[in-house]
Amino acid sequence: MDVDVAAAAADNFGSCLSSLLDNGTVESHRYYLARKTLLEMLRDRGFAVPNCEIEVSLEDFRSKHGPSPDVDGLRISSLHKDDPSIKALVLFCEPGIVKVNVIRGITARIVQEGLNRLILVVQSKITSQASKAVELLPFKVEIFQITDLLVNVTKHELKPKHQVLTNAEKEKLLKKFSIEEKQLPRMLQKDAIARYYALEKGQVVKVTYSGELTQLHVTYRCVW
Repeated sequence: MDVDVAAAAADNFGSCLSSLLDNGTVESHRYYLARKTLLEMLRDRGFAVPNCEIEVSLEDFRSKHGPSPDVDGLRISSLHKDDPSIKALVLFCEPGIVKVNVIRGITARIVQEGLNRLILVVQSKITSQASKAVELLPFKVEIFQITDLLVNVTKHELKPKHQVLTNAEKEKLLKKFSIEEKQLPRMLQKDAIARYYALEKGQVVKVTYSGELTQLHVTYRCVW
């Protein structure tokens, strides 16, 4: 190959690679991915989340929040589509250990918001005293590590499709096969899918597998 041609090819190759590089901060990228997963999670739980919020690009996110986003600016508040009296709030905690004073500060800020559910995103461990303070809050609180939100688990190509059954669909299933819910395969409440949908004990999930080896296969699991 001619030296000039080889050099040009190398330059073009380098340009292609540089176009794939993320020139922003890792911090802003993590917040962007986690917030997007949370918006999708709320939508999949039945909350009103505009598609325009979910579809915000990383570039636009960085333009709005900067290289080191203020966690207070990342909060998400949403009402349930079927019952607007049900309100969920998502708050990001600052990096570092979450101590009891952090929880008290959050409580003081949101006490008048009339919440039914609070999702806290932490970036380190939470102390036992802070955990106890969370348990005293008058609404359900879920705690997620930010690293668990960088990928939407329901979109992973190796994960089968999960569909949460309504109570009526569950009863119809049990009647069809003349079984009790305890006879169904189990899904632990701490399972990633169960946490994503905030499933309660006794709820049933339809799991559909499809692939070259498994073909189409459907099973049901009950949350324990």
